[in-house]
Amino acid sequence: MDKYFSFLKSLNNDAKKRLIIKLTKSLETKKRKDFDPKVLFGAWKDSRDSDEIIMEIKSSRVEKRNMESLG
Repeated sequence: MDKYFSFLKSLNNDAKKRLIIKLTKSLETKKRKDFDPKVLFGAWKDSRDSDEIIMEIKSSRVEKRNMESLG
């Protein structure tokens, strides 16, 4: 800190005032807006109820035993 002060004390008063203003502004914290995870990740929109979605997922599954050989 002393090294900085030895350099800064040689500045003229106008430069010191501008530095004080910049340092003061850097200390001010910006207000965080309420975080909405939907904005970041999106939201699931579907007209079906959960039971319908679950049934569709289960019906689209394929068992390994029923798959045809690719070779």
